[in-house]
Parts: sequence; structure tokens; C-alpha cells
Amino acid sequence: MSLGSVPLKYKVSIDREQCMHCMRCIDNCSYGVFHREDDRIIIDSRKCTACHHCISMCPRDAITLKERPVDYRSHPLWTAEAREDIINQARSGKIILSGMGNAKPYPVIFDRLVLDACQVTNPSIDPLREPMELRTYLGKKPSRLEINKKDNGDVELLTKLTPNLKLDTPIMIGHMSYGAISLNAQLSLAKAVEKTGTFMGTGEGGLHEAIYPYQKNMIVQVASGRFGVDINYLERGAAIEIKIGQGAKPGIGGHLPGEKVCQDVSCTRMIPLGSDAISPAPHHDIYSIEDLAQLVRSLKEATEWKKPVFVKIAAVHNAAAIAAGIARSSADAVVIDGFRGGSGATPKVFRDNVGIPIEAAVASVDQKLKDQGIRNKISVIASGGIRNSADIAKSIALGADAVYIGTGALIAMGCRVCGQCYRGMCPWGIATQRPDLVERLDPEVESEHVANLIRSWTLELSELMGAAGINSIESLRSNRSRLRGYMLDEGTLDVLQVKPVGA
Repeated sequence: MSLGSVPLKYKVSIDREQCMHCMRCIDNCSYGVFHREDDRIIIDSRKCTACHHCISMCPRDAITLKERPVDYRSHPLWTAEAREDIINQARSGKIILSGMGNAKPYPVIFDRLVLDACQVTNPSIDPLREPMELRTYLGKKPSRLEINKKDNGDVELLTKLTPNLKLDTPIMIGHMSYGAISLNAQLSLAKAVEKTGTFMGTGEGGLHEAIYPYQKNMIVQVASGRFGVDINYLERGAAIEIKIGQGAKPGIGGHLPGEKVCQDVSCTRMIPLGSDAISPAPHHDIYSIEDLAQLVRSLKEATEWKKPVFVKIAAVHNAAAIAAGIARSSADAVVIDGFRGGSGATPKVFRDNVGIPIEAAVASVDQKLKDQGIRNKISVIASGGIRNSADIAKSIALGADAVYIGTGALIAMGCRVCGQCYRGMCPWGIATQRPDLVERLDPEVESEHVANLIRSWTLELSELMGAAGINSIESLRSNRSRLRGYMLDEGTLDVLQVKPVGA
């Protein structure tokens, strides 16, 4: 017997009185929800992904979309999602893929942390009238400085400093590879970071020639597949990042389907045209902290010790111990990617069930490094689920030096988080290689949108710091006394090293 169809996830309808039959909905929907029969627009709601491209392009606001118009009988355990996953796997016998970050309704710790503000005895600072220092330096810091005072009064620094990355704002854009996203999307992000004085990651897809003009703002990534990695690639980046793990899929590698490996992607990644780009779960030359340290040193040797090397790990139970090991290597920064970190294609079972939140991971890493007296040896970058400037302020107060944003930058370019990135049909021209869809994304326009987002979050961050009487990002870093927990249990507060409200 057939399993039959499942209830519609979305119901699309058109207000026929408002519709002017311009057919833009047909032209704009890459999933084929709309088609024309004679002079009528016919709707196939079953193909809808809630990407909202048709709604945003309709000149008369004639299109409406309703989620779950017909649902299953309610049940506390057997949710609609649980039932549909079983039906889909009973049909296919395959792993369910998904996009974006963890979609389970776990409590968001950021929303249960509140920031401090000054009044009366400890005056606040007005960022519009007084300078605020948000410049951030990523890399090793010396434990002490040795200087020589000359006879003429000049001071000479004797301590040799390691190369650091200088950011005008503690906000960077995380690694999203060419192949996973389009070249126009990467170009938009590259232009945005150049405008705002910060950096972005290339992902593990190599560096396309069109991005070369922005290489001084790029962090090139070396992952287990080593796609696109050669000395030219390493030397072009301002810094190098070794990807060990990813928050959306800890413990597994990556897979870019062959149909997304077009001529351009194939050249950039240095792989055959149309072949699957499979990143193994582990690096085949790393089975210990000592092996990782050796790769860090090899990359530094290859680039004459002129570039900082970062190491990215997924936020899992032993992230703090691993970070402490990384700090003792020659690495300059550790990136902690929380379980809400985005991904173009991830097995759903990993996305929703493996890893820990970035808030707990950053706090435990920062504390571990302090306990061992090695906090100055490495910078900490928080990643995965950063939604606004308050999340950034809280991340830094918990111990991060800077943050990566990913999904937020994509939303600034039009993404509606429909989670269908792995299908390669993104109507916004972001997670696709289809030329007709990629053309929809104008790098000049979208780079300004992303730059505006970074600028506005930076402004809000300075306002939050000013309200707390802080005029330097250095003073906010790891300053957990400016946080209080609200409706958090004692165990979580202990991990975060944050007092409850009222204390």
C-alpha cells in the first residue's frame, strides 16, 4: 500500500482581485510553485519552501502564505516533524539533509542573559560625544613587554611581537565557500568587509580570481579536503584558518554534490569538473594535538611566519580542553563554532542533536585558558547563532575576542532561512550556481546591505558599552560581572560563571 501524501507544509494563495497577471511570481519562483494555464496562474503549494521570493517581488502584495494549513492530530511526542521524517525515510532509505543551523526549540542562553548599565555612582559614557575604542587585534599577546629606554628619552620595544589581525570592529564574516554559495554572494561579502575594515573567510572552496582584489581582507581556509590549497592561495590570505570541526555537523566532513561543481568551481577548488567534492571527517594527517601543532607550524613555515594561523573547532563537550591544547601550539586564534552555526548541507540528525551552544562553549574555553595561565597566548572567536549586537556584546563579555557572523549576513542579502541551500535552487542567488539565479544578486547593492548591517551592529555595540561605562572593547572582554542570568539554572550559571539577576 502507498504511504500516500502528507499534509501541506505551506499553503500559497493569490488574491485574484489584487493580482494584475504580471507573471512575476512565475518568473521568480525557482521551485516551480507557479505555472500558467491559459490566462490563469495555477499554484502547486507542495513545492513551496517559504523562501518568500515571490512575495517580495509581487507588486500588489497579492500573495499570501500560511504554514501548516492542515496539520496532524496533535501529540506531545509524535510531532508533525517526527512523523514526516519517518515517512520520508521509509520512502527513500536515506539520510535526511537540511540547511542552516540547529532548528530544535532549545532555550537560547543569549536571551536569558542581561547586560549591565551604569547610573549615579558610576556614570555612563555617551558614544556620540566621547571616543569608543572597538579596534580588535587577533593573535598572540606577549605575557610581558621588555623595553629599553634610550638616553634621549625614546623607548625601544625589545619584545618581538607575533603578527596580529587588526579589525576596526569585532565583527567578521564566517567561512562560506564558493560552491556552497555563489560567486556574486562571495563578492558581496568581500566588498562589505573591505568597506567596514574587517575580514571574512573563504571557506574550503579555494579563492576565486574575482576575489583577489579583496585578499587583504580574506582569511583562507585549509580543511580536510585541502581544496584549492597551494602556496599562491596561502600567501594571498591575510590569515590562514585550519578547519577541524563545524558547529552544524561536529564529527563529520562535508559533501558538495557534483552538479554544483561547474567549470569555475572546479578550477577554484582544483578538482575535476562535475565530481563530488568530499571532505573527509578527520584530517588524514592529524590524530593528536601534536599533529595539529605540526600542521600549524608547517603553514607558518610556508608563509615565512608572516600570517596568523587560526584553528576552528566545533563546540562539543571537550572543546575547552582542545582549545587549551591549541593555545600551546603556534596557533594564534581558536574559533569555537556553536551548534546553531549554519551550513549549506548537513544531515538533519547532526544539525539538531550534536554539539553544545556557543554561549557555554566560549565561557568554558575562556575560563580554562585563564585557569591554565595561557589566555594571552590565543584569541577566541565565537561563531554560530549570533543574531544581533546584543549577542555580540554578550559573547565578548563571556570571553570572546571577536565573532563570526554567517546567517545574519545572508539575511542581509535577502535569505529567508528556508533551509533549502543544499538543493542549489536558491531564488535569491545566494546558495546556487545556476547562472540565471546568480545574476539576480547584485554585488554592489548587496555589499552595501551587508556593510550597513556591520556598521549598525557596531554602533549598537558602542551604545551598549557606553551604557555600561566602558569605552574600550578590551574592558568588556571576559567581563562577566557585567552580565546577569535570568531564568537560568544553577548548573548553567556555574558554567557561564555568571551571577543570577538580583545578586
